[in-house]
Amino acid sequence: MQSQYRLKRRGDFKRAFRIGSSVANRQFVLYRSRRRDAGPVRIGISVSRKVGNAVIRNRIRRLVKEITRQWVDDLPERTDLIVIARKPAADMDYHQMKSSLRHVFRRAQLLDRPPAKNGLLR
Repeated sequence: MQSQYRLKRRGDFKRAFRIGSSVANRQFVLYRSRRRDAGPVRIGISVSRKVGNAVIRNRIRRLVKEITRQWVDDLPERTDLIVIARKPAADMDYHQMKSSLRHVFRRAQLLDRPPAKNGLLR
């Protein structure tokens, strides 16, 4: 994932947690918040030490980055997203993780949005 799509600063994470809305399933929690400034969607990934050792956490991080990289063009601009992995994510393969993330993103109405009535995308 390119650096322009990454959420990095602690203040940005705190703001997304404070004012954002969340959606979750058993494996992931997704926080979403709108930004005032123009720019592409930014995605932050958090994997707690409770999930597993460094090898497992980094594997989850790499898979989530790759999956969200494929969707970045379909996600709304001026949005910050934080993906938090839960313990069951450690036992998932790529396809299971992609399906689970798609479920969370759909629940947050970020993917597969229908076009607006005037035919333009929202």
